[in-house]
Amino acid sequence: MFKPLDINKNEENKSTQSTDVEKVKCLIIGSGPAGYTAAIYAARANLTPVMYEGLQPGGQLTTTTEVENYPGYPEGVTGPVMMEDLKKQAERFGTDIRWGMATKSDFSGETHKVWIDDEKLIEAEVVIIATGATAKYLGLEDEKKYAGGGVSACATCDGFFYRGKDVAVVGGGDTATEEAMYLAGLCRKVYLIVRRDVLRASKVMAERTVNTPNIEVLWKHQTKGLFGDDGVVEGANLVKNLGEDGEEDVQIKIDGFFLAIGHKPNSDIFADYIDTDEVGYINTIPGTSKTKVPGVFACGDVQDSHYRQAVTAAGSGCMAAIDAERYLSEKSA
Repeated sequence: MFKPLDINKNEENKSTQSTDVEKVKCLIIGSGPAGYTAAIYAARANLTPVMYEGLQPGGQLTTTTEVENYPGYPEGVTGPVMMEDLKKQAERFGTDIRWGMATKSDFSGETHKVWIDDEKLIEAEVVIIATGATAKYLGLEDEKKYAGGGVSACATCDGFFYRGKDVAVVGGGDTATEEAMYLAGLCRKVYLIVRRDVLRASKVMAERTVNTPNIEVLWKHQTKGLFGDDGVVEGANLVKNLGEDGEEDVQIKIDGFFLAIGHKPNSDIFADYIDTDEVGYINTIPGTSKTKVPGVFACGDVQDSHYRQAVTAAGSGCMAAIDAERYLSEKSA
């Protein structure tokens, strides 16, 4: 009597056999200040880390022109140069840095599994997640055209360059009002572009914003595009009362255009195994980089919804590597 052929089972076995499997001690997913710093500390602790850089090697800072608030660079440094410096330092201590994107994870067992580009399976004793967060944009072509030339998603990172100038902030929540307030202390004038006729921000932040003399709230305005010369922003084209009576085009002259409509943490592929908040930021045990899964740690913007700075990301990367080293030591004791 013949046993029926289980096609699905055969396909599963075929897929498993064809998957390239590699066992490592420490896997770091993502680059940027958090990932590279974790790699430096992990390599120096003889964890022989393997890092996969992801789609944007170096993270968000590679889209930033000048970085002046990171310690150790008294004359400032460009984001790409700074990330290259950190990468070289990680490589100097033996980090195996590779290009590739984590596409799937399985943290259900003692050995943690991560698939790279849906092809290669990495089995790691410890995993450090440093995948960052992606700033949300309006989707305008001009945002790409003027990237690094006036368009920014971080006022505390880039606001210094617009001292005494006129800028605009897009958004109506707490992040937008906080950024507007911060910029108001540096800039001559701040336009807050709000598409509704109310602010979503907390009452106290909303009141502070509307009562700040050099902040002008543009109610029921939406951005159509930006204009400028030689890749540098000189103004924005807006529309007021879109689709309503009294719709009109409005033009403002600005030197900087700041997006403050939120960030999306790059945590989706881990969500089945670790806890996140309602937005997607990974929850870690306070004062540590530990997730609820033993041996899995998170650092940088993927778990930091508050500061989102290069220096705090680097600090949390250090924490993750130390936590990982101590976890392995206790496990083998």
